[in-house]
Amino acid sequence: MKTYFRILSYVRPYWKHLALSVVCTIFFAVLNGASVYLTIPLLDTLFQETPKTEKAIESPSTMESAKGVLPDWVKEIEHSITETFNNYVFSGDKLNALMKICILVLIAFLAKNMFGYMQAYFLAYVEQGTMKDLRDAAYRHLHELPMSYFKKERVGNLISRITNDVNVIQSSISAAFLNMIREPLSIIVFLGIAVSISWRLTLLALVILPFSMLIIAWIGLKLRKQSAVIQAKMADITSILQETISGVKIVKAFGMESYENKKFSDETRSFFKMMLRIVRIRNASSPITEFLSVVVGVVIIYYGGVLVLEENTIKASQFLGFLFAIFQMMPPIKELSSVNNRIQESSAAGDRIFEILDTKPAISNIKNPKSLTGFNSEIVFNNVSFHYEDSEELVLKKLNFSVKQGEILALVGPSGGGKSTLVDLLPRFYDPTEGKILIDGIDTKETKLEDLRALMGIVTQETILFNVSVTNNIAYGLKNYSFEKVVDAAKAANAHNFIMELPKEYDTIIGERGLKVSGGQRQRLSIARAILKNPKIMIFDEATSALDNESELLVQEAIERMMVNRTTFVIAHRLSTIRNATRILVLEKGKIIQEGKHEELIKDEKGLYYKFYEMQFRD
Repeated sequence: MKTYFRILSYVRPYWKHLALSVVCTIFFAVLNGASVYLTIPLLDTLFQETPKTEKAIESPSTMESAKGVLPDWVKEIEHSITETFNNYVFSGDKLNALMKICILVLIAFLAKNMFGYMQAYFLAYVEQGTMKDLRDAAYRHLHELPMSYFKKERVGNLISRITNDVNVIQSSISAAFLNMIREPLSIIVFLGIAVSISWRLTLLALVILPFSMLIIAWIGLKLRKQSAVIQAKMADITSILQETISGVKIVKAFGMESYENKKFSDETRSFFKMMLRIVRIRNASSPITEFLSVVVGVVIIYYGGVLVLEENTIKASQFLGFLFAIFQMMPPIKELSSVNNRIQESSAAGDRIFEILDTKPAISNIKNPKSLTGFNSEIVFNNVSFHYEDSEELVLKKLNFSVKQGEILALVGPSGGGKSTLVDLLPRFYDPTEGKILIDGIDTKETKLEDLRALMGIVTQETILFNVSVTNNIAYGLKNYSFEKVVDAAKAANAHNFIMELPKEYDTIIGERGLKVSGGQRQRLSIARAILKNPKIMIFDEATSALDNESELLVQEAIERMMVNRTTFVIAHRLSTIRNATRILVLEKGKIIQEGKHEELIKDEKGLYYKFYEMQFRD
């Protein structure tokens, strides 16, 4: 129940709507009982020769129910209400009484349905608001988590938690505030009517409840276990969908449609079987409860018939009213039998959502972080080592070097040498396992994350663009900018000409991940985005490795413009892009094995840099 109460804590901001829903629920339950109770005087009016006001006031059933059961003040209130009602209804002839009862029935049902509608609306407001807040909280928290978290979690799994699992929680809110309030109130109202007619019959009717509760509790425990498995399987299906749609070109190129179809079909078949299992369990509680209730109902009808026909302790109209009240209790009892099931299902879904929210960001601001308003001196890597969480093997090993303001530092080396990891430490996508990174003498761990990342612009091999206009992609993350500056940035990135050829020029929506434009065009847009941000420190991570010669030339020109008077880190396999670097570091297995300028490094014919140079320029 701890998870469930935590879910309900998100209801707090909507307490006003919840309070209105509860008030409407109370009126609904009372009016629902009144509409049933009115059947007794209606039957008396239709089937008795003359209205019997006095007898109605002091009926045998009332005396029986009060005898040793109700306190005196309750009996006085009951007597007063009954007397007032009978004096009003039976003050005239039978037709007049019939008219009054019909009007009262009409008013009761109209008011009941009005309050039912308002209660449903206010509760829906609470449900949808709570779901919105849960999704927003999970989404916000995702942005606070480090890159290492996303390397461990599948994208489809995260999407499933924020979409499917939150939907499962919706029913639990209504279970708490609709079923746990309206249904018990309805049961109390109808139980009060039943007790006022015959406490012995009512006691007999309640015999079934302990058996029902035991069955319901057992089914609820089974449901929670199955529901957790169901949500995990739906996450698997979402992951396959996300991966297949993202890689549809590769699937088609390698003729893997049948394989992917079979893999998806296997997952959906497994989900199908699990759903049938959980449906069997969920649906078992309702018919079992109903059958047990009917068994008791049959016994009640027989015993009540004896009281009417043999003992004459209650009237036939009162017995029928009692039956109406008892059978009106069955739907709320059935609803309550499913409440525990829904709570268990939503708790399982809540566990998956709170697993995200409870994940503590490994990288965050310290208590009193230092402001970093600019970059004026140098960046120092002081004895920096690093390994990923899921491995003890060091990716970087005791690196020591510095980069002056305005320098261009190139990183070269074989794949897996630690180049991308090194530049990922600068904006604190990860923190060093050992050592420090200092910017102007301040440890990056002690700076504000916002200030640190505001200093940097990053262009990677995998260009990330969004399904918005060209303008919004270039100006991503900026609030105050002019369209003229966007155009200037595009021109500096060699992107302006192709943008002007797009259907709506700068207002063109470029599709998800920018797939409506070519790879070279995407890369130039990402460089334009970095130029507009105008960062002090620029990072190029294989920015030209996936481009054709013409695109590479245009992107390289844009990069060279970007490097002017800016501290730059460049990772490149193609040595032609880094010949003009101030300094080159050659990394292998996490260590710096060579350092110097291009002209210096090619002189060492035994060095790794010379081997790279020879492979690329052997002709």
